Amino acid sequence: MRLKNIFAIIALTFVAITGMSFVAQKTKPTLYIIGDSTVKNGSGKGSDSLWGWGSHMGSFLDTLKIDIQNHAMGGRSSRTFLTEGRWEKVLQTLKKGDYVMIQFGHNDGGPLDDEARARGTIQGTGTDSTEIYNPIRKVKEVVHTYGWYMTKYVKEAKAKGATVVICSPIPRSDFDDKGKMKKDKYAVWAKEVATKTGASFIPLNDLVIAEYEKIGEAATKKYFPKDHTHTNGPGALLNAKIIAGAIKKDKVAGLDKYLKK
Repeated sequence: MRLKNIFAIIALTFVAITGMSFVAQKTKPTLYIIGDSTVKNGSGKGSDSLWGWGSHMGSFLDTLKIDIQNHAMGGRSSRTFLTEGRWEKVLQTLKKGDYVMIQFGHNDGGPLDDEARARGTIQGTGTDSTEIYNPIRKVKEVVHTYGWYMTKYVKEAKAKGATVVICSPIPRSDFDDKGKMKKDKYAVWAKEVATKTGASFIPLNDLVIAEYEKIGEAATKKYFPKDHTHTNGPGALLNAKIIAGAIKKDKVAGLDKYLKK
């Protein structure tokens, strides 16, 4: 075989391999995470020693097989994450085969139209709505229920060909005098939305409560250095580990195939 032909074969092989690599890279799915400060606190790099669980999902998912984009933002509710255009930015790159993991609820219980944040939603999963004047955005706005916003995320993500996983919100560190914690009402509504829309569901509120009650109130306090809502690094890592455990146990949305061995 002539030397010229050998070089040609090598060149074609290189093109084929790099082409296959490009295709593999191009088609790698992305897990988009949306939520509030309990999912990503600040920049997501542990400022003030506070972390959200979304920043630790890379400890359990193989990022050689799936990309992770944590778009959660502190202070946001299911309503304001939408009205600020943050969801639209996710939709711009969301593609078929991707995943969207959602956790809202901590900030949805606030006022609808206060001058400080105006981020609340109507309670429940019904079709109720009301028009308010938003003093922050200085516009009239129709505010819907928590379930309405959550359903919108699910439907629009599915329309893009993505798979949706709803997580009920992690609990606050609130114990009664018997060492028990109360289930969050938003956890109930999150499950209702998942059931109605066919989204996958992780009962994160229940799972974390079970862990906190097992270790006790005193041990749980070490995860909350500032208040009863925001976790430090070990607390956020624990919550991410619980999510990964649920994914593995129940093969949630097929994400188990991306778990690290």
